[in-house]
Amino acid sequence: MPDLLDNKTIITMTKRLIFLVLALISMSFGVNKAQNQYKMGLVGFYNLENLFDTINDPNIDDEEFLPEGKNRWNTEKYNTKLHNLAYAISTIGTDKSEGQFYTPDGIAVLGVSEMENRRVLEDLVAQPEIKDRNYQIVHYDSPDRRGVDVALLYNPKYFTVKNSKSYHLYVPDRPDFVTRDQLVVTGTFDDEEMSFIVMHWPSRYGGEKRSLPGRLAAADLCRHIADSIINENPNAKIVMMGDFNDYPTNKSIIEGLRAKGSVKDLKEGDFFNPMYDLHKKGIGTNYYRDVKGVLDQTIITQSLLKTDFSTYQMLKPVVHAKSFLMQHEGRYNGYPWRTFGSGVWLGGYSDHFPVYIILLKKI
Repeated sequence: MPDLLDNKTIITMTKRLIFLVLALISMSFGVNKAQNQYKMGLVGFYNLENLFDTINDPNIDDEEFLPEGKNRWNTEKYNTKLHNLAYAISTIGTDKSEGQFYTPDGIAVLGVSEMENRRVLEDLVAQPEIKDRNYQIVHYDSPDRRGVDVALLYNPKYFTVKNSKSYHLYVPDRPDFVTRDQLVVTGTFDDEEMSFIVMHWPSRYGGEKRSLPGRLAAADLCRHIADSIINENPNAKIVMMGDFNDYPTNKSIIEGLRAKGSVKDLKEGDFFNPMYDLHKKGIGTNYYRDVKGVLDQTIITQSLLKTDFSTYQMLKPVVHAKSFLMQHEGRYNGYPWRTFGSGVWLGGYSDHFPVYIILLKKI
C-alpha cells in the first residue's frame, strides 16, 4: 500500500510530525507508554454499495434486489454481504503493521451510504465481527427513488449524540429531482464538541457536465449546514464526509464547497480537503471506466488543523485499500471487489474503499 501521508501537509506541519515521530512509541485510544501521551480516534466513511434487504418495499424501486429480481437477491447473498461489510469495517485502523497509528477499537465514527433502511444497518452492527463495539445508529429515510440513504454509525465509547437533523437537497430548476438527504449529527467526541455531515451527492448519470448542477446544489447545501454551525461556534470542529461523486479537483469541491488541498492556501472560511494529494498521487477509492480517483472524501474545518494537539486534531488521511478488498485477476485486477459486476454475483464487499482520518489529542 503506498504511503498515504499528505506531502504538502508534511511541509506545512514539519514541527508537528517530527514531534510525533519522536514522541509516539505505541498508540491506542487510551494511554500509550511514551513520555508524551495521546488519545487517538478514527473518523471515516464507507459506501456500502447497495445494502438491500430481501423484502419488497412498494414505496421504492428495489425490484432488482428481490429474490425474483434480476440479481436474484436472497437471504444467502444478503448474509454474505453483511458478513463481508462487517469484516471490512472491523479491520479499519486495527492493523499493527501500519505502525503507531492503530487502535484495537477500530473506527469510532463511520458515515455510511447506499443502504435501504435502518433495518439493514441493525443487521450489520449485529454481525459478530463488530457486535462487541456496540455501534449505535443515526438514520433518516431519504426521498431517493431507489430508497438508499446515508447514516452515521458510532461507538458510544467515543461519541455521544446531542442532536441530529436530515436536510433535503433541492436542485434549482428541477423540482422533481430527488436524491439522498444530507445528515448532520452533533455531539461530543470524547469530551469535545464535534459535528459530522454525511452525504452521498448526486451521481454523474447522464454525463459529468449535465449532472454537475446537482452536485453544485449539494455543495451549497453542505456549505449552508456547516456555516450555520460555525455561526454559532466559530471554532466548530466539523468533518464533512461522503461519496461526493466528484473528485477533490472538481468545481463542486473547490468552488462550491470551498475545500482546498493545501494548508498554506487556506483563507478565512475555507475548508481543508486532506484527500486532495492522495487523488493527485493517483490513489483511488473507486474505479470508473478504468479511471481511478478519490470520490470518497473527508473534508474538515480549519479548527482541526492546529499543531499543538491540546485538543483533537487531524494527523493524516488514509484510504483503507487492503488486499482482501480488491479483485486480483482479470481486467479488473486491483479494483474494489464489489458485490455484482455486469449483473454477475461476485460475492465481494463494495465498489468503494473505506476512507478515514486519524485524530490525535495530547492527554
